[in-house]
Amino acid sequence: MSDFGEALGTAVEGGLFSKAVSRKEGGSPGEPVLDKGHFAEGSCLNCGTQLIGAHCHECGQKAHLHRTMGAFMHDLLHGALHFEGKTWKTLPMLFFKPGELTRRYVEGERARFVSPMALFLFSIFLMFAVFQAVGLSTPTEIHTSDALKADLEHVYTEAKTKTAEQRERVAKMAPDNERYADAKARLDKYEEELADLEKARSLVVDTKVASGVKVNGIGVPWIDKGLEKWKSNPGLMLYKLQSNSYKFSWLLIPLSIPFMSLLFLWRRKYRAYDHAIFVTYSIAFMSLLFIIISVLVKMGAPEWTWGILVGFVPPLHIYKQLRGAYGLSRFSAFWRLCVLSIFVMIVLSLFLQLLLVIGVF
Repeated sequence: MSDFGEALGTAVEGGLFSKAVSRKEGGSPGEPVLDKGHFAEGSCLNCGTQLIGAHCHECGQKAHLHRTMGAFMHDLLHGALHFEGKTWKTLPMLFFKPGELTRRYVEGERARFVSPMALFLFSIFLMFAVFQAVGLSTPTEIHTSDALKADLEHVYTEAKTKTAEQRERVAKMAPDNERYADAKARLDKYEEELADLEKARSLVVDTKVASGVKVNGIGVPWIDKGLEKWKSNPGLMLYKLQSNSYKFSWLLIPLSIPFMSLLFLWRRKYRAYDHAIFVTYSIAFMSLLFIIISVLVKMGAPEWTWGILVGFVPPLHIYKQLRGAYGLSRFSAFWRLCVLSIFVMIVLSLFLQLLLVIGVF
């Protein structure tokens, strides 16, 4: 039903668009006049309002839209990568003056910078794409306890057969045979390995889990269902966890806002919107930072290089953003940074629990 609804909505949208495009001055019906690949319309192709400038003053659509392949490729790159002038104004400030960027955006300078949500979505998408490229993904092949038992039993059987064959081979040799010493040493090695496997087998195969206690669930149907999924196919559940962390990463923003509000409980001039902008820009920066770290690790950079980035850059960036965005003194920014570090762990814990709950369904 939802697919039908989407198809219907697309059809209606296409119909409205074709109707709007057909509004023009001159030319045959449905064929707007083109001039060097651009529409030469006198009325807005979107709403039909008479044009008196570079944009329609009624709906805001740009006049004289392009109809060239070169312009299409520009739109494609712009839509996929957000490569435009304000990107290069936003990124340097995000890295080096995050507080000023946050404050200026909150105070109304919106057209100059990339919006926090656009930057957030782009950085999250890029982070997970880079993680996949460098091999930082969850394992998909994880053996369950039953599979481990079967593998151990197979290894034990092979070792037992190999040891028996070697024992028979040594028994047929004369002690004065020049190869007897090597064969006997090999047999001793096989028997030692077999003894170790027998110990492991007695612990894993012959012993019941937790001294005969079997966990069947906690009595809540949907939780028991989730536990059963994790037990039967942990690889798939880890993949779903990683996939959901990308899809629902936006939940980090509403989860963080109440904790940011607690830091400024007695400063009523800062609103939830201000905290949302702060959090969104901060998460975008952290995502870009993790991209840089993952690439450095893949390139074999020394541990101290990315260790510094992990240990010192995040708190320093948050400190600078707190000072600049909220106009705090050094002390006020420092103690809020300490408390915020605890809040971050709480938010991440809540986020992980939400992902686990979402993964059950």
